[in-house]
Amino acid sequence: MTTIGVDSVPRLKRGVRLTYDKVRSTHVLLFPEGVLVPNPTAAAVLELCDGEATISVITKQLGRKYSGVRESDVLDVLARLGDRRVVEWT
Repeated sequence: MTTIGVDSVPRLKRGVRLTYDKVRSTHVLLFPEGVLVPNPTAAAVLELCDGEATISVITKQLGRKYSGVRESDVLDVLARLGDRRVVEWT
């Protein structure tokens, strides 16, 4: 298992795509094994997983938009998505 920290750089795994379903007014995460409907918090995090931004940078970007964003919360969301095999680390 990869140890992740504030300097880790997440990205969506190959074949995974985050899209917005206008009919249902929600984000949908498409991947070869299925579909996930992330909650708004997870979707906001996933939108910033570009393979270049660190967890620290992602947290700061989210902090400009939302109050009370903590690195530990971002790490927790990404660790769970990593367990689902939709996020990887560069």
